[in-house]
Amino acid sequence: METAAGRGGGIIRARRGFDRGGKQLSSGQSLSSARGRPRFGVSLGLLVNCLNTFSVPAGGRSSSTIEIRYPGPDMQLLLKSVDSLDACIYAEIRTRIPETISWDYNFEPAGTTPLSFTVKSAALKEAIDDLEWPGSSVQIILQPDPPSVTFKGEGHGDLQIDFMYYVNTDLLIAFSCDRQVSYRYKYKFLQATTSNIPSSVIRDNRGSKLTIGRGGMLKVQHLVSVARPSIPHPHVDSAGYQQPSRIAYIEFFVKPEEDESTIND
Repeated sequence: METAAGRGGGIIRARRGFDRGGKQLSSGQSLSSARGRPRFGVSLGLLVNCLNTFSVPAGGRSSSTIEIRYPGPDMQLLLKSVDSLDACIYAEIRTRIPETISWDYNFEPAGTTPLSFTVKSAALKEAIDDLEWPGSSVQIILQPDPPSVTFKGEGHGDLQIDFMYYVNTDLLIAFSCDRQVSYRYKYKFLQATTSNIPSSVIRDNRGSKLTIGRGGMLKVQHLVSVARPSIPHPHVDSAGYQQPSRIAYIEFFVKPEEDESTIND
């Protein structure tokens, strides 16, 4: 599922870290040209209402694990609850063929050396929350010497948050940068990348990876656990051992508000 905004906006793409079933697409469906990813449209309001249905307690408990499959027999999006042995909620959502207009959100590397860093998800969320100011922008600066990442917000008297590599290795886990770069992003779009991070990600103190691509396109990746469904129970096998969950990641793409003058040339 993908949603797009205009200049300075962003898209959100949820991607599973396992088989996406792309080979099952019919000739009438559109494929993302970059990696052959299936692309389809769906009514956001209908999807939200459908997900709310799965939150209704069934059989005295609230189902929290949903199995999502695509495509169905008629190219539908299929959703099924897998938590309960006594009850099952099943839904089908009709999908739409995406528009064929030019897609300007393709992410391309900015050079031979990746411009990226990995920071603890909780620290990233806290930093972005601290920079909140209505209608403001946030400047992200990467520099190789000293290796560091700076988040600079407007409206707070230029509030600045620094992550120094080698100094805060417990927060800034990884860093890759061969030249100084700087881009500004609308705060509301940047905040959207962390506002709904799953509680399990914060609790497990996982890391989030941010990468700056060509033209300042920002990619934010969060690792999440996805339950591995099985029969008869989605979490416990016949011997009573809990099966390990699969690891997937959620990607957010944010376009820069504007290019900095010469610092990125």
